[in-house]
Amino acid sequence: MLTPFLLFLVAFIFLFIGVPVAFAFGGAAVLIAWLDPDISLGVFALLPTRIYGIMNNSTLMAMPLFIFMGLMLEKSGIAEKLLRNIDKLFGVFSGGMAVGVVLVGVLLAASTGVVGASVVMMGVIAIPAMLEAKYSPVFCSGVVSASGTLGQIIPPSLVLILLADVMRVSVGDLFVAALLPSAMLVGFYLLYIFIAVSIKPSLAPPCNVSRETPKALIIETIKTSMPPIMLIVVVLGGIFSGIVTPTEASALGALGAIVLCALMRKFSLKLISSAALQTVLFSGMIFTILIGASAFSLIFNETDGGDLIFELFDTGATHEKWVFIVSAMILVFVLGFFIDFIEICFVIIPLLMPMVAHFGIDPLWFALLLAINLQTSFLTPPFGFALFYLKGAVGKKLKTLDIYKGAIPFIILQLLLLIIIMLFPEITYS
Repeated sequence: MLTPFLLFLVAFIFLFIGVPVAFAFGGAAVLIAWLDPDISLGVFALLPTRIYGIMNNSTLMAMPLFIFMGLMLEKSGIAEKLLRNIDKLFGVFSGGMAVGVVLVGVLLAASTGVVGASVVMMGVIAIPAMLEAKYSPVFCSGVVSASGTLGQIIPPSLVLILLADVMRVSVGDLFVAALLPSAMLVGFYLLYIFIAVSIKPSLAPPCNVSRETPKALIIETIKTSMPPIMLIVVVLGGIFSGIVTPTEASALGALGAIVLCALMRKFSLKLISSAALQTVLFSGMIFTILIGASAFSLIFNETDGGDLIFELFDTGATHEKWVFIVSAMILVFVLGFFIDFIEICFVIIPLLMPMVAHFGIDPLWFALLLAINLQTSFLTPPFGFALFYLKGAVGKKLKTLDIYKGAIPFIILQLLLLIIIMLFPEITYS
């Protein structure tokens, strides 16, 4: 029974010495299969069947199309112009620019869903303006990094698509279930900003950042915000109304992004070529990790790893269901310090699925808990990916310690949401 532990140990050693994720997990599987006398490399004859099933998965077809949609909006400058205008509009109020960043984060999350791109873009554009307006470096770094990660939970989130596939639930149902919790999280962010600024106004003083008349600025902001909002309504409205499937909606979104770029005179062959190339690279990375994870889970199951998990949690006690849920949340939270959500979705969560079924846990509710948890790990020091993205975007403008400090209140808010959803599952079905 030590072999499953050895499998994880070898995989993490590979990760720490710099082996790419897909090859770390896949390589660990091959090495253990070769060394273990009870398993042979012949077990991998089952792998092509698994890979064929992955490539024929209609749910995963939506992923590259949503990525392409987001990259088109990001590279065309539509999202950047929206951020600049909203910052100007709200900057005249105390904490107004922070509120503007959160609202832009919501629109970017619902129209792009690419967390790294959102954090970097808002870091490059919003941080200099906020620092110039005498905002606290700690406060503005927390607002920007947290707002940029909203793409983890707001549909059409890539995390939700991957979780829906792994948990075997409807993507559309998971999108609907995430609406109220994501709205609650945005409300928590805004409430925190209002309270923090009320207690200490020096955190985010008002600043008239534009010489344009309020009326002209409002009109310009509406003009720049309407295209992505229309795209969101078409994509998510089609899914929620049942007119189209998530995969069909992703195709509409990709086409809609191209049309928007053309209408706003941003379309070019260079733009579409660049977005398509990055989509292929990102999607290829995800599918390569998925293949490596499939090999890993194959060997894990062959070494009776599933039985080991049952022995850990199923002792017959009535409270074991909650012990498993809390343990799973802690495990995912801690792993989120070190590895990306893609590896957690493809490697760790499938290992937990038998226990989810065993305890009769609603997979839709559990998937939503995981999504919130994964978003929290994106912000958690010292290895939160959003924090690295922000530091890389702003360079010496912000100290690493300030970025870490700024993220802490938002981590607490996300954990609060996680606890609320755990205690009140009916929120998922509202």
